[in-house]
Formats: sequence, structure tokens, C-alpha cells
Amino acid sequence: MEVTQRKAKTIIRKALEKGRELDLKPLSVVVLDAGGHVKAFEREDGASPGRFDIARGKAFGAVMLGLGGTAQMARAEAQAYFMNAMNGLFDGKVVPVPGGVLVRDKKGAVIGAVGVTGDTSDNDLIAAVAGIEAAGLTADG
Repeated sequence: MEVTQRKAKTIIRKALEKGRELDLKPLSVVVLDAGGHVKAFEREDGASPGRFDIARGKAFGAVMLGLGGTAQMARAEAQAYFMNAMNGLFDGKVVPVPGGVLVRDKKGAVIGAVGVTGDTSDNDLIAAVAGIEAAGLTADG
């Protein structure tokens, strides 16, 4: 199974809806496939232009390392040298904080990742999970 275009658009729409429901700052949401390639992206009006790279970095780290952003941050705090090495390996594209969430299918296989940015990392995570679950998939943040 893969993250289809339809599912990717649902994830984005529902993540943005959750952000508006919680009155979060303007969000940007990216959905990557299991290979780290962009399936879909949207940046709300008022979000800064650099948010694409941040969202992609959160999702990219999750899919490439097989760890959600929360676990990546814990790893970075416990073993900074490891995360620095991984970021070097991936040309600085990893943003190891909450808001980068693995997407799993019904069997538990990783089929992609979502990155949300714009508010606090914890709020970004809430929006990402809401989008993933609304698409009938499992979030692993």
C-alpha cells in the first residue's frame, strides 16, 4: 500500500482544519511517500515561506530514520552526536522535533510521513495526527 494522492489531500485538509479548530498559527503540511518524495503540500496564507523546508525536514527525518519526530528529539537529546551524524548523512534535511509523523497502513507498514509546521511543535503534532487518522491511517509521531 502507499499514500495515494487522495489520502494525501485528505491528510492535509484535515490537519489544516484541526489547526483552525484549535486557533493555531498558519500551518504548512507536507505528505511524503515511503521513499521520502513529496506527494502533496499546502501552506496556509500567512505562513512564512520557509515553512515548506521545515515541514519536509520533519517528515523526511521520520521516514528516513523510521522514527517520529518525538522519538527523534528524544534521541537527539540523549545522543546528539548520532542525530548530528544522521543530519550530515542526509545533507541537513532532518528536523528532529514533534510534527514529523510516520504514516502506517492497517498492517503497520510505514507508507509515508507527514510534516506539519507553523505553531509549537506539540501543536503541529496534534494537527498531523488528526489529518492522518481522518484519512483512515495510523499516525506514529
